[in-house]
Amino acid sequence: MRTCAESFEGYILRALGRDFGERLLPRNLDITLCDQLFLIASGLIWNVYFAGLAILFGFFLAVAVAVAKFSENRWFSIPASTFVFVFRGSPLFIQFFFFYSAFVLLPRAGIDIPLGFVTLTVQTSSLTTAQVGGLIVLILNTTAYSAELFYGALRSIPKGDLEAADAYGMNPLTKFRRVVFPSMLRLAWPSYTNEAIFLTHSTTLVFLSAFPARQQAGEAFYYARYFVDQTFNPFVAYPIVAGYFILLTLAIIGFYGLVNRHLNRHLPKERRQRIRFRPQYIR
Repeated sequence: MRTCAESFEGYILRALGRDFGERLLPRNLDITLCDQLFLIASGLIWNVYFAGLAILFGFFLAVAVAVAKFSENRWFSIPASTFVFVFRGSPLFIQFFFFYSAFVLLPRAGIDIPLGFVTLTVQTSSLTTAQVGGLIVLILNTTAYSAELFYGALRSIPKGDLEAADAYGMNPLTKFRRVVFPSMLRLAWPSYTNEAIFLTHSTTLVFLSAFPARQQAGEAFYYARYFVDQTFNPFVAYPIVAGYFILLTLAIIGFYGLVNRHLNRHLPKERRQRIRFRPQYIR
């Protein structure tokens, strides 16, 4: 039997690959509670990786899509509305399968793009990995949901604020930077917090769907399922995963609450919106 110190040393970074810990996962009677605690904790590295990058890139893309959808120019609004409708109207689980199948059909050697006298070869083999392909799916999905939130916030900006900006003679870029964008964030931030939480929970679907785990390197739920298959006991591994995600959720609420306080710092205390966790059980 391994001690907790040995389990920590062998498995705390095991999710990064076999070169970062024990080459083989614990099996059958050799599995201890510490093995499950530390190996599942190592899998959170990938959950944080997926959620962090998807939220980062998805935020900027969502702002662009929301502005395009809000635009009076149909060349911008119609494609943006279609993008939001498609990704919000289809299940995330199906999106993982669809994009993995599409990425597999791409040439593994890469796609040649002629650029005058030079041919640029774009490698596509990495798209079939969860770390790249799965991340792209999460980015596109959260972009659609976040864009709809930001679009609703854009429509809710008081007309008096916009008229005041026009009265000051602000050009469109300055008006967006100093009035529209801050107001949009302030109005959408409580709902956007729930989107960040739901996206973090959705990272458990990456390896559960089509994208394979290489060198037995997966996220937290991947290892929880492994332990359940080995021990036939779901009442240890799954509660551990749930506990870790509750801690992640509390961290997200705390961080987004600080941002929300900063966005509403100019308002009286009684008018400030507070962050409340309202989970979406059906998406």
